[in-house]
This record gives sequence, structure tokens and C-alpha cells, in this order.
Amino acid sequence: MERFSELLRGKFAFGCMRMQLDGDGNVDMDNFRAMVDCYLDAGFNYFDTAHVYYEGKSEIALREGLTSRYPRDRYVLTNKLTSSCFENKEDILPLFETQLTACGVEYFDFYLIHSVLQGNYQKYTDCHAFEIVQELKKQGKVKHIGMSFHDSPEFLDRVLTEHPEIEVVQIQYNYLDLDDPNVQSQGCMDVLRKHDKPALVMEPIKGGGLVFLPDAALETLEALHEGSPAEIALRFAAEQDRVVMVLSGMNTVEQVRENVAFMKDPKPLSEAAHRAIAEVRAMMHALKLVECTGCRYCTDGCPMQINIPGIFRVVNDGIKFPNRPNNRYGWVTREGGKASDCIGCGQCEDVCPQHLPIRDLLQRAAERFE
Repeated sequence: MERFSELLRGKFAFGCMRMQLDGDGNVDMDNFRAMVDCYLDAGFNYFDTAHVYYEGKSEIALREGLTSRYPRDRYVLTNKLTSSCFENKEDILPLFETQLTACGVEYFDFYLIHSVLQGNYQKYTDCHAFEIVQELKKQGKVKHIGMSFHDSPEFLDRVLTEHPEIEVVQIQYNYLDLDDPNVQSQGCMDVLRKHDKPALVMEPIKGGGLVFLPDAALETLEALHEGSPAEIALRFAAEQDRVVMVLSGMNTVEQVRENVAFMKDPKPLSEAAHRAIAEVRAMMHALKLVECTGCRYCTDGCPMQINIPGIFRVVNDGIKFPNRPNNRYGWVTREGGKASDCIGCGQCEDVCPQHLPIRDLLQRAAERFE
């Protein structure tokens, strides 16, 4: 667990998947530069991106907002190899070089096999992805190799047994998903403990789902006087013994300021807080929300351009806040397809990290809102 202690400053990472966009759909660079400066000034140094985030715009934003403005020893940069970005093994090295150029660096500190699950593992294996990444490490173009993971503990155990060279694993971990059958956060954490692998945590606040809580859940956490819902969720992830980094997909300077303030020295939660978290978890599970984190992997290849995460947010808002007006469906579908436009191709379900039955959920949304 100490192998990265000299490289990482703090346990709090800047995730570049949920960036603020301008009116033209590009990253708002003035806002991003201000966020980068605030984050680095607070003493942290870990940035996470992938080629698929905003169709490459996340990487370019990092070049313009970070790597061209700061010396290489001021930051740690993680990028990923995504299965949808290559067709065969000959595509991988050119893709990697494109990523280096886009980010404006000569090497990545961490390079992760991205979103490993049973549906793409064979492709990674057939294309020798693990072997190619090991070779990149030998060449010094990658300092550490790992993977991000979205599947069962049993499958994680298999992958780590077959690939002991993996140094670190990024998993989804938050207090709501500990025993969720589609995520099994605690089971995956137990497998990392078995293989003595450090954990990088993604979705610690479940795409904002643990910030915008139903009134009863919010009141339960506020009664603790131990911080905001976001702070409690981030500290919950940070206090786990395998965790070396907690990622947050911030998109405003205010969010950065708030988060770095308590993540400089995240205090363990009290016993009362853990009891309250268990109550909130029970409340949230009873609501049977759509367990969407808003990652938007499903929207990239949707032939009908349906804003699937936006529709699911509207559905969840109706469940969490039944006494509030819920008229946002028309707004979230104004520039794309409606739920009823789904043609049932299923590409969204193939890439969904939460393994959601998206086609069925869209049909239900259409019946409700249209």
C-alpha cells in the first residue's frame, strides 16, 4: 500500500469526466484552468482522464489547462485504454501515441485497461492489451499499470489471478453500492484485499446521487453535523484501508474549494455517522431508483441521440421529491430523442457500467412522461 506514497499527494483526485461545457459543447477552459489552479494550490496532484471522455476533449483540456502550464513533477496523470477505441492489436499503439500527444506529455503515470467486464475481457485478451501495456511500462511510457473494473467480485478475482502484473484497480465504491447486486462494491474491495491491490475509487458520490438526497435522508445526515452529504460520502470512501485515491468529477471552482478543504485531512466518520449512513442506505434502496451515475457511456453511440442519463434523472427526481413539480422531461429531450424513440438496439446496455436494463427503463419513462 506504500508503493505510491511518494508519488501521490493526498487521497483526493480530480476526475475529468464531468467537465463544464460552454455553449458550443467544448470544455469551458477559463473555468477549468481556475479549477486546476485551485486544486494544485491545495497540495493535490492526481488527474484522471480517458480518450472517450467528451470524445477526446477531456485530454485536450488537460493539455491546455494543466500540462502546458505546469512542470511535469507537479501532477500525476492517468489515462485509459478503452475497448471501443480499437478493433485489433495493431490499433493500440497508435491510439496510445494519440493520447500522449493530446495530453501533451511524454508518459502517463498510470495507464488503466478501461472498464473491464465480462463483455469486453476477451477482446482485451485477444488483442494482447495487457501485454502491450506491460511493454509500454518497460519503455518508460507508462509508469504504473492497472485497470478500472465494473463486474462481479468473482470475475475480479479471476482477472487478477490471470494478470498479477496489475498494480492498482479502480472500482466503484460508495456507501449505497456496498451490497448492490449490480455493483457489489464491498465484495470487490474484499477481492482487492485478498490480492493485496490498492484501490482507486470512482463514483464515491454516485454521480451526484448521494448529494441530491430525499428530504428524510438529507435530514438524517444533517443531524450529524459532520459535513455536507458530499463530504460524508467522500470521507466514507477515503477511510477504507485499501483506498489510495478517491476521484471526484468536479465542474465548478466552488466544488473544488469545498472538497479540498476537508480532503486535505479527511477525518474518519463517527460511529453515529455510520449508523446514519446505514439508515440512508435503507431509505434509498426502498425507493428503487434508477441506479444511473450519469457517466454517459450509453449516449455516445445512441443512434437516436437520446439523453438517457437526463431522462433517468427526471425519473429519479420524481421518486425522490414526489411533492415537487417535475416538468423537466421536455427540457432534457429538447435536443435529442425522447424515450419513446428508442429502437431497442441495445448498444447502451452493452456499455453500461451499472448493467441497467436501459431499454425497459426507457419504455417505462415514455409511458410516464409522454
